[in-house]
Amino acid sequence: MIAKYQLRSADKHFLFAVSASLLVAFVFLPETSRGQTAGGQGKFLGNVIGTYFPPDFGKYWNQVTPENAGKWGKVGVSPDTNSWYWAHLDSIYDYAVKKGYPFKFHNLVWKQQQPQWLASLKPAQQKKIVESWIRLCGERYPKSAMVDVVNEPIQKPAFYKNALDGDGATGWDWVIWSFQKARQYFPNAKLLINEYNILKSKENTNKYIHVINLLKERNLVDGVGCQGHWLEKANVDTIKANLRLLAATGLPIYISEYEVNESNDTTQLVIYKEQFPAFWDDPAVKGITLWGYVQGQIWRTDAYLVRSDGTERPTLEWMRKYVSSHPAGAMQPK
Repeated sequence: MIAKYQLRSADKHFLFAVSASLLVAFVFLPETSRGQTAGGQGKFLGNVIGTYFPPDFGKYWNQVTPENAGKWGKVGVSPDTNSWYWAHLDSIYDYAVKKGYPFKFHNLVWKQQQPQWLASLKPAQQKKIVESWIRLCGERYPKSAMVDVVNEPIQKPAFYKNALDGDGATGWDWVIWSFQKARQYFPNAKLLINEYNILKSKENTNKYIHVINLLKERNLVDGVGCQGHWLEKANVDTIKANLRLLAATGLPIYISEYEVNESNDTTQLVIYKEQFPAFWDDPAVKGITLWGYVQGQIWRTDAYLVRSDGTERPTLEWMRKYVSSHPAGAMQPK
């Protein structure tokens, strides 16, 4: 059920559009094509939902991440928390909960897409409002299965990190503080850290492991997120080697934000055939989330898997067969 919120006049038109999309998803999509998880605990194969609700989402995917709706800059429209805009995020969360798909909240603390007004506050005020943001998200989305607590701490540290205890004695006190608050306000969710440029760089992987271990020592992190952006030219042996390093932490790995941005069908398929099994067949990897799949509704233009006319690119046809023949204890979309 969507929690109560205050509607601005512009929100009413947006909510009507979202509701119409949801109607298509729930009423006109045949039940037999809806992705439902198999019994047991296994991998998921998920995707994002943006402003467009694909009516065939459940045909392919069984985990949901909001593409942009959960980023603070989209919600925190003013310092007044009573006027924050939750409608879009509510609709995505409700969709996931109703379908029984794991919902990942993305994300709490980051450098990008943060409220502009936050920079004008004094450090003590920043710290207070960041905690309020984390608390409100935890209260509003209690059935979140996972949370990206700190996004891109190495590559894009939050501009307000000094207000959150800064580097401190560990060098990463602000990250530790963020996870402490997330543990407090998301008690039932798996807390994840999320970063890019990891899988193709041993140096970055080792930096990442250092931060992960600081959190692990304090029982603050439940999984490791590795973004799959810009891996088109990455060596698959390098990817596998870095996955082994991360697996040695003892934490489950989640491949997040994966795509292959290639306009040529054959080229895209070749890369998927190399990289996807490296993720799917690795026992340490517990889930893969792609970053969009519909042509014209995806952030990297040529990464789509379903054409605008509804037909599948060869990559998607292959991936469906691969997942079906290599279940790996997985929760498989139908």
